[in-house]
Amino acid sequence: MEQDKSTKQVAKHPSLGEGLGRPVIICVGRQVGSGGHDIARMLALDFHAKYYDRELLNLAAKESGFSEKFFEQHDERRGIFRSLFNLRATPLADGSLYANNFSQESLFKFQSDAIMKAADEGSCVFVGRCADYVLRERENVVNIFVSASMDFRIQQVIAKQHIDCSAAKKFIEQHESMRATFYNYYTGKKWGAAESYDLCIDSSILGLQATEQLIAEFIRKRFSLISHL
Repeated sequence: MEQDKSTKQVAKHPSLGEGLGRPVIICVGRQVGSGGHDIARMLALDFHAKYYDRELLNLAAKESGFSEKFFEQHDERRGIFRSLFNLRATPLADGSLYANNFSQESLFKFQSDAIMKAADEGSCVFVGRCADYVLRERENVVNIFVSASMDFRIQQVIAKQHIDCSAAKKFIEQHESMRATFYNYYTGKKWGAAESYDLCIDSSILGLQATEQLIAEFIRKRFSLISHL
């Protein structure tokens, strides 16, 4: 029955998972500065899959009726909604109001619904946002976590954020704390712990491109996929 569903998805979206036999869903967790975003983009190209990172915010906004900017302000963060929802009401783009009992769990649900909907449409790569947990009951999902040495990550952040070494380290620590809190709260698992993923890999050892190739080979063997090369 599952095979029939997968075949139908490929037929509906021939550009997704083309040459692989069936759709594949790749969830990528990542340390800040590890190059996880770049690796995820390469995987999307390698597996002819749609790429979802901040794009999920747009999907969640469409599903909920809230503005994308609203989701962006609270992306992968927990505990920061309290001050916002202490207000009696907050205006939407169309001038309407939503009730003050609207919770951050509701925001998470909107984003989760967007993830489920995207996964229904064919092969895709999700970056963060607890996608591994949201899609935990699906058989065609592989969960990857990309880490890297602190020195490597600091240099990556310095290059992208144009800040000094001290500021880069602080940036990493602050963002990872928020990311871990968000993940741990909604999944009941531990962010970055090996048992939470199918494969954990240090991108600073081989470099981003070679790391992506190794992950891609793992995924093909994991699902006995036909190589597209």
